[in-house]
Amino acid sequence: MRVVLAEDDVLLREGLASLLDRSGLEVLGQVGDAVELMTLVRATKPDLVVVDVRMPPTNTTEGLRAAKQIREELPETGILVLSAYADVEQAMELLASGRRIGYLLKSRITDVAEFLAALERIAGGGSVIDPGLVEELVSSRRRDDPLAVLSAREREVLAQMAEGQSNAGIARRLFITEGTVEKHVRSVLAKLQLPETDDHHRRVLAVLAFLEAR
Repeated sequence: MRVVLAEDDVLLREGLASLLDRSGLEVLGQVGDAVELMTLVRATKPDLVVVDVRMPPTNTTEGLRAAKQIREELPETGILVLSAYADVEQAMELLASGRRIGYLLKSRITDVAEFLAALERIAGGGSVIDPGLVEELVSSRRRDDPLAVLSAREREVLAQMAEGQSNAGIARRLFITEGTVEKHVRSVLAKLQLPETDDHHRRVLAVLAFLEAR
């Protein structure tokens, strides 16, 4: 996997580059601002871009805007956005942009295995949302919850889908069979009355419905 890193914190950036290199990934370059990022991405066309939400010069949403631009210019490039805090709207907007997208809190990087697994899921065409954000959304659902039609188990399955887990991964986490997970997923998609598109896109739509029910 060929990766580009964009992070203005030099120590974190160097640490990530070292981690990815030791894990067998090829780091094509490191940058500290969005302008340099776009130049490097256009020149190298990486498989995956890891970008911080906040970067110079204003340290607001430069990274997020760069991620959107990359998605428009290079739709097959995977994008993992890192943030120091949970922003629900940003996460929803990213997921809505389609496949190969992820949003993780920087604190998640300390779990190396989970971080590398997230990169693999994104590169493989999946979407990843930080588990901490999912927990926050589950605990603060609105009263007019559009997911009220789902059973407790179906909500659990949907929460795992929001974290980017495959059916096999959900089965392991919930201690049920993969066949049972498939039945729950089909039921979730049917109950949410999602349009008949490809399975992956329907899963993303289901996750968006979950996020909107915060």
